[in-house]
Amino acid sequence: MNDWRLLPPYDDGETARAFGSLAAVFALDGEKISCDPQSEVIRLEVGGARYYIKRYRRAGKNPLRRWLVRPRVRAEWENLLAFAAWGIPCATVVAHGLERRAGFFVRGALITRELTGAVDLARLACEDDPRLRSRAWLAAVIPQAARIARTIHAHGFVHNDLKWRNLLVDDTPTLYLIDCPGGEYWLGPFLRYRIVKDLACLDKIARHRLSRAWRLRFFHAYTGEARLTATDKNTIRRILRFFEGRE
Repeated sequence: MNDWRLLPPYDDGETARAFGSLAAVFALDGEKISCDPQSEVIRLEVGGARYYIKRYRRAGKNPLRRWLVRPRVRAEWENLLAFAAWGIPCATVVAHGLERRAGFFVRGALITRELTGAVDLARLACEDDPRLRSRAWLAAVIPQAARIARTIHAHGFVHNDLKWRNLLVDDTPTLYLIDCPGGEYWLGPFLRYRIVKDLACLDKIARHRLSRAWRLRFFHAYTGEARLTATDKNTIRRILRFFEGRE
């Protein structure tokens, strides 16, 4: 079974010719961005725009993903489409699909359009970008990060890798959420634990680059409350302790 979908308006013209089938996508040659045992990412220009093509040759680290569990490529495109539906800025999904034989995963791909002029927050931190010391810039970006986290968590969803490298910002500045093959829906105590993990992942670099006041401003924006409750204070303690002994 070959399930391949090219989304409008990309299902016409040059993109339709370049990305018209899963076989065509796997035959493409472009600039190699990354490669691991599961997948590879290339970048290709078509019709004056650049696209990221992520090609999976394995369903995931868990062998059950080949058959019983949702393959990572499907998780990635479904999560990005969910983010867009929730009003979260993210990479535009251009095409997606996978191939199965006898019910087993063979290969799959996801194509997204490049976010022009956007850079990930981890790179800004690594380069000691002056924007991280700009009050106006931080006042614009931090509430966006809080809104992204609050929105996904309100849907019972956790990113599982909510790190600065997966948040891109452009010159506007608008913040975008990308790269989420490991995101899942959870309930009850499992959800609460993983929410703390998401927030601890965000704070991992923030504690070295932002003041306590800005980090607290993020938390207030996340909760939507001006004052911290006893529960909030306990959550903050859990966030601060989450990676103790693991760094």
